[in-house]
Amino acid sequence: MKFIDEFRDTELAKAVIDRIHRRSKRHIRLMEFCGGHTVTIMRYGIRQLLPPTVEMLSGPGCPVCVTANADLDKAIALAQEPGVIITSFGDMLKVPGSHSSLQKTRADGADVRIVYSTIDALHIARENPEKSVVFIGIGFETTAPTIAASIIQAKSEGIKNYYVLSMLKLCPPVIKALLDSGEVKLDGLICPGHVSAVIGSLPWGFAARDYGIACVVSGFEPLDVLQSIEMLVEQLEKGEPRVEIAYRRGVRPEGNLKAQELMRGVFESAPANWRGMGMLPESGLRLREEYQSFNAEHAFAIDPGPTREPKGCLCGEILRGVKTPLDCKLFQATCTPDHPVGPCMVSSEGSCASYYHYGTV
Repeated sequence: MKFIDEFRDTELAKAVIDRIHRRSKRHIRLMEFCGGHTVTIMRYGIRQLLPPTVEMLSGPGCPVCVTANADLDKAIALAQEPGVIITSFGDMLKVPGSHSSLQKTRADGADVRIVYSTIDALHIARENPEKSVVFIGIGFETTAPTIAASIIQAKSEGIKNYYVLSMLKLCPPVIKALLDSGEVKLDGLICPGHVSAVIGSLPWGFAARDYGIACVVSGFEPLDVLQSIEMLVEQLEKGEPRVEIAYRRGVRPEGNLKAQELMRGVFESAPANWRGMGMLPESGLRLREEYQSFNAEHAFAIDPGPTREPKGCLCGEILRGVKTPLDCKLFQATCTPDHPVGPCMVSSEGSCASYYHYGTV
């Protein structure tokens, strides 16, 4: 299959791995930001194939995982409101909040429905004019344009019962926050491919310019990731950190200008609450003033009660790259995909889930 088979070619992979081994002389620490990259790295045993000079860390690029309990609790509280239909992507349902989850709330009788796009949520709103339909808006710059488009469409059609609970987050600000914290020393960054398809490669320039971090935008197949690692090794061995694109079939330097226009037209940047990192300025998206009638937080008096973090869960530290799932005493013991304690075990892109399924590769 074009664009799949050639990026899983064993002989090509061996050649790239051999070049990485021959070229890498100094110890470097690379972080893959995106959870999709973590899955690829774990599934294909890429860490084990690299020379000991290349150390890999996983970052906070899983939107379900970085959603704070306080925000999850808002969604769960909304689900308990009379006359409210909650619509959400499926991986959100099992994520435990402070006291419950959307899945448990649905089992107790709440109307919580899994959708595959905002188009589905709008359809539900049209079909149920007597109910309030709330879409749980999680994700990064990848999903923000589609959510923005749904709000524009709802406004143009005069749909009055459609709302969004925005938990959207922006990726470059959280990378800046990680670098500023100094908790983890990084030399290079595998930048997220889907996010960069929207925002382009240019927004990552600050990491190379201001922090000396080598950056390569990667696709999601094993050869994509290996090529990105090779390019990062080459940059760092030369002492020339910059931003490069290894995913040119999906990413342009300027990104998708139409998607950016949609996102900026409906949303504006705002502080956002990140699991393990707290409130970070200008790292989230909120609805602009002219679209406040679609804001679920304004339409409903949400009282989620006090927030509680799961005892012993290291999800926050894992998202910051300070710990790995193997450092967590709950991992594979009390915390499994069937009985997750934290969101890093729930999402298919979570580090804990990746380690659980592919850790023995």
